[in-house]
Amino acid sequence: MNANALYLIADEYLQAVNALSDLDLPDEVVADTLESLQYPLEQKATNVAMFVRNLEATAEAIKEAESEMAKRRKALESRAANVREYLKTNMIRAGISKIECPLFKLAIRDNPPSVVIDGVVPAEFMRQPEPPPPAPDKKAISEALKAGQHVPGAHITRTQRLEIK
Repeated sequence: MNANALYLIADEYLQAVNALSDLDLPDEVVADTLESLQYPLEQKATNVAMFVRNLEATAEAIKEAESEMAKRRKALESRAANVREYLKTNMIRAGISKIECPLFKLAIRDNPPSVVIDGVVPAEFMRQPEPPPPAPDKKAISEALKAGQHVPGAHITRTQRLEIK
């Protein structure tokens, strides 16, 4: 267990606040004592905040790298598809349907028949997508609750966040 852990420093500070409030000491002594204990807490909190910023920066760098890698992957996939089509076209043009080498075999094959849509298709052949399931409209619920209306199964809550600027 690390004696410099933030939660231990915070516990120590709270214990000092409670202990000092029980004693009959001048306000100046209490303030000085709490101020001396507050410095390590602020230092540790600052260090933890710097660590948070470092983690966020690393996560953002990874996110950017993922985006760049996805672009590169798509470009390579597109180029491979174009070169594949180029190879197929030229094999067909030359009348070659099969090439064998030690690494792999190339062969021109017929695809299974596929349907091509040329115009308007009758309704009986149309698929109907499933509608999305109903979901609570949080904005409408919020407005109703703020207006004083009772909404069963819902309430407004306020949470807290740590802002590091």
